[in-house]
Amino acid sequence: MAFSHSSSCGFPPDKSQRDGALPAVASEKPFCPHLLSYYGQCAMIAIIDYKAGNLRSVERALRGLGIPCRITHHKAEVLKADRVVFPGVGAAGRAMADLRQLGLDRVLKEALDERKPFLGICLGAQIILEHSQEDHAECLGFIRGEVKGFPAGQITRGGERLKVPHMGWNGLTQKRSHPVLKGIDPEDEFYFVHAYYPAPASDRDIIGMTDYGIRFPSVIGRGNLIAMQFHPEKSGRAGLRILKNFSEWDGNRHAE
Repeated sequence: MAFSHSSSCGFPPDKSQRDGALPAVASEKPFCPHLLSYYGQCAMIAIIDYKAGNLRSVERALRGLGIPCRITHHKAEVLKADRVVFPGVGAAGRAMADLRQLGLDRVLKEALDERKPFLGICLGAQIILEHSQEDHAECLGFIRGEVKGFPAGQITRGGERLKVPHMGWNGLTQKRSHPVLKGIDPEDEFYFVHAYYPAPASDRDIIGMTDYGIRFPSVIGRGNLIAMQFHPEKSGRAGLRILKNFSEWDGNRHAE
């Protein structure tokens, strides 16, 4: 597969996006009020559907762990959920336009303000900041800072030119402990596909770092929000541990 260098997470848009049409949201089932009574009886995770892809792999990973979840773009379902997962691949400008068109920018802010545990993944770890260099997009602003692109022409210690997007397995250095990272070992590696990365304005919002020519923030967060540039749902045992930890996190314990 050819990866788009202009894409925040290195994934090309699908055919409908290339042709200029808005793709349908991924939610299989229409909104049903009766489901809310069921979800109220168990700890349900809402996976936010804003036409940004990568939703099914997150759903499969959570269901494989026995964690109830639902892909949705409906406000009532998101606000009824116990936790929110905000994944995505693609470009920042298009993602923000789709979020606003669906009214999900306001819904996500409301969910965050209600202190629901909130997990951003890949593109969802970028557009939670204020601004992105990609598309010069104004983003959600949940964390102060900017999304930056990797510098061009980086050279490894061995003299090889680093490829962008950053694609493949890489490590994580924790700057501080966090309940969602409990049990993650220093030698664990995670799967990355991205050309841009989050750069919070405050070091206090940086939880973990990764090296790829430069050291960049790969896990960020504050309060009930944590976000990671890599894909935990595609990162084997260590990634599944993160998803399991998130499903048990109450959102009230800050990074230390």
